[in-house]
Amino acid sequence: MVSSSVLLALSVYTATSSQSPVSFKFQNPNRYHSTNGTLRPLTFNKDGTFQVSIFEDLHFGENAWDQWGPQQDLNSIKVINQVLDAEEPSLVVLNGDLITGENTYLENSTTYVDQIVRPLVQRGLSWASTYGNHDHNFNISAVDILARERKFPGCRTRSMVKGRNAGVSNYYLPVYAPECQAYECAPELLLWFFDSRGGFYFRERNAEGKQVGQPDWVDVSVVNWFQSTNARIRERFGKVIPSLAFVHIPTNASAALQQEHGRHSIHPNHEPGINDDYPLAPQAQGWCPDGRNDGTCSYGGQDLPFMQAITTTPGLMGVFSGHDHGATWCYKWDHLVPGMTVTGNGLNLCFGQHSGYGGYGSWVRGARQVLVSRDTLEKKKWEAETWIRLESGSVVGSVSLNATYGQDWYPATPNDMTHCPTCNYTVITPGPRKRKLT
Repeated sequence: MVSSSVLLALSVYTATSSQSPVSFKFQNPNRYHSTNGTLRPLTFNKDGTFQVSIFEDLHFGENAWDQWGPQQDLNSIKVINQVLDAEEPSLVVLNGDLITGENTYLENSTTYVDQIVRPLVQRGLSWASTYGNHDHNFNISAVDILARERKFPGCRTRSMVKGRNAGVSNYYLPVYAPECQAYECAPELLLWFFDSRGGFYFRERNAEGKQVGQPDWVDVSVVNWFQSTNARIRERFGKVIPSLAFVHIPTNASAALQQEHGRHSIHPNHEPGINDDYPLAPQAQGWCPDGRNDGTCSYGGQDLPFMQAITTTPGLMGVFSGHDHGATWCYKWDHLVPGMTVTGNGLNLCFGQHSGYGGYGSWVRGARQVLVSRDTLEKKKWEAETWIRLESGSVVGSVSLNATYGQDWYPATPNDMTHCPTCNYTVITPGPRKRKLT
């Protein structure tokens, strides 16, 4: 018997959508939506699988006043469509930096959400977002991005932790057995989403008139919420529920593992993927332990509570990040890395693929896929299959995040590049430009 308090807590996942800013016709309206617009619970497919497609660093809204800005966005939409034409995800995750906020005007900053989610809504897919450092800026608010997302059917993004220091996109989603059509069942998988913040506070300036920077790590208030909530769920249902986690900026563990044995710490056949961003840019980079961010420190350690939490959470199989566009590998963190104080417990730390034509770098665009099997989880083998689907339709980096990942041999990932085919970069105008008075 599940207590009424747990049923009430899980009921937050039923959300009735309001009128969409634009009208769409579902290609498959019954995939995850009921006829009255209420989201059904996330469930495993009848074949016992649950697949996530992770799009990251889309960076919509760059230089809208130049020819190439809107063209980048159009080509990013093509990437989303090409990936989703080849894959059948149960859920799409937008893992941070949806919009390049410093390039947007206040009055239209969140309307780019409409373009991003159009391919998802047209397919009847639901999605969940985390927000990245470029989603927090002077002219864009993550609170407003969430409000814009919630106007569309299929949005599962939530905000469960209050407070200025928490950020916005901190929440979890339960996934149930296929025969479960209501929220009274015990979840079989939990999906955790975290806001790593960064960027700037919305519409804030200091005494000198400068924009106010926001810390770029998962705040301790969120860590406390994560640990206590997971413990309550485990206690209520009397078992460990396996889980996956998503956060835009990686922790320092990824950076430490990448540099542990020098430039070649990431083996191209044991941890296949692009490894061009060296060193990585982790949470708390450039901050001092005492909270200063004045350029005098390289790393402040403020993500230690989050790293301690994820390494002591039973059943957590992997943490998936973006932010570093030139990193697409997974690494099994199973030891104490020199210079760190948190010991890895076998947790898989993964990057996806730069999905958008906005943002730095010309690595081929695509999206990481993660497939979880009920049969595997029921055997208490907390493992997942993962691969990257490229915009070309090709698949690279297909691996099993199992007990021997990091020892098994896989084909190396080609380091291919692609360029916006319709973008004229010969004209680049600084901005955002001030609106001319008429």
